Amino acid sequence: MRKTIVEILKNAGTDFISGESIAGELGISRTAVWKHIQKLRDSGYEIISRERRGYNLKDAPDLLLPSEIQIGLDTKIIANTTDKMYYYPAVESTNHEAKALAYHGAQEGTIIVAEEQSGGKGRLERNFYSPRGKGIWFSVILRPNFPPYEASKFTLMAAVAVAEAMARFNLKAEIKWPNDILFEGRKIVGILTEMSGEIGKINYIVIGVGINVNISHEDFPEDIRSVAASLSEMNGAPISRVKFFRAVLEEFDKLYLNVITSGFDDIINLWRKYNITLGKDIRVITMGDNGESYSGKAVDLDKTGALIVETEQGLRTVYAGDVSIRNLK
Repeated sequence: MRKTIVEILKNAGTDFISGESIAGELGISRTAVWKHIQKLRDSGYEIISRERRGYNLKDAPDLLLPSEIQIGLDTKIIANTTDKMYYYPAVESTNHEAKALAYHGAQEGTIIVAEEQSGGKGRLERNFYSPRGKGIWFSVILRPNFPPYEASKFTLMAAVAVAEAMARFNLKAEIKWPNDILFEGRKIVGILTEMSGEIGKINYIVIGVGINVNISHEDFPEDIRSVAASLSEMNGAPISRVKFFRAVLEEFDKLYLNVITSGFDDIINLWRKYNITLGKDIRVITMGDNGESYSGKAVDLDKTGALIVETEQGLRTVYAGDVSIRNLK
């Protein structure tokens, strides 16, 4: 209902529109319209009211509210209905929320987005700085009819979706295997994919995405300042989080539809287009209690999306681990 009221006010432009007119269009009372207007004001919308003239939307907040995101959103699966979008001012982790919802049967394409995370995590259990109102911190629930060994490729898909959204804003993404997006060697985007499955079947996949949007260099904590960057730094000016999030969701939706109908070939080709890993000398730190480190050249991806590395001892395959690119600027 409030999403529709926002659309009506936006379509009116600089004109005022009466509460009676809004009530008639929505089939509700003028009192109900007034209550919705008050809730929108509480959410940060600057709505002017004039006696005998009605309401005018002067300004909308750059908050990731469903009422803002879904205006003009062109998706078929991802957040395509209002009941598939959960918004929180703050959470510990959007992935935690998404996994709980997925476990209890949330629909495919459901997204959870927050203005702030207090316990956001990236790959290898690293903390992910997620300050209020300066980034896009969200998770999406997918239920693909794929075997579990295909799950890792969905993380490549997520990286490509953000890269394609960046291209809409004339920003060139650089993807470091498997899914970090960098600017001048510093991370802008982190992605964490988690799966629930059984033999031969994926129950659900939760993909968490953290995008540094309007964080200045000085805003980053000192301990990560040298390794973190933001879209605004890359762009040279702030970027609308609402518009960028809409673009990410649309690219995510388009790529996912392609995957479930045609497989991952197009995703792999797009990943290769944006990647900065293949052909480079790298250092690998593998995961697990018996983790080891070694150097080599990244030469290809295998059919699961794992990284193939040429070492002095021969070819090795990295399924999970930390990869750093030598002399990356």
